[in-house]
Amino acid sequence: MSAPVERLRGVVTAFDSAAGLGTIRADDGSEHMFHCVEIADGTREIASGAAVSFDPLPKFGRYEAGNIES
Repeated sequence: MSAPVERLRGVVTAFDSAAGLGTIRADDGSEHMFHCVEIADGTREIASGAAVSFDPLPKFGRYEAGNIES
């Protein structure tokens, strides 16, 4: 069993509300971009430029952003 991954903070760089998908750049200074896959309140919309916290979810050797909160 792997160790849990720490919750991160970042900024939504783009979001398409019709598709319910977007990207987040982490605040840790890395070049990692996370694809938004799960907004915590169940909506399919979050504003570009919004500061958020999220759980990095491993998928196919990369990470997606889940449980996204403003």
